[in-house]
Amino acid sequence: MRAVNASTVVDGNAIAGMLLDIFGADVTALFGTCAGCGSEACFAEAVVELDRQIAIVRCRSCTRTLFTVLHAQADPRLVIGALGAIRA
Repeated sequence: MRAVNASTVVDGNAIAGMLLDIFGADVTALFGTCAGCGSEACFAEAVVELDRQIAIVRCRSCTRTLFTVLHAQADPRLVIGALGAIRA
């Protein structure tokens, strides 16, 4: 991996601001279910690969991509992956 594309691995709390921009509320306490393995955890506990342009949010149990946040443009976008359900 080139240093330009290097990412940092953090938890879901690190993208709270990005999710706030998309949803208009703090959603890190919401629970997501992985469609791959069925594991359920709050978004704050997810594994996030983060760099300047993208945040890949992965299931802590099986590492499937739950969703991706693209934040290189003026308006951030959320791309759904293996996120099966969301609940409060």
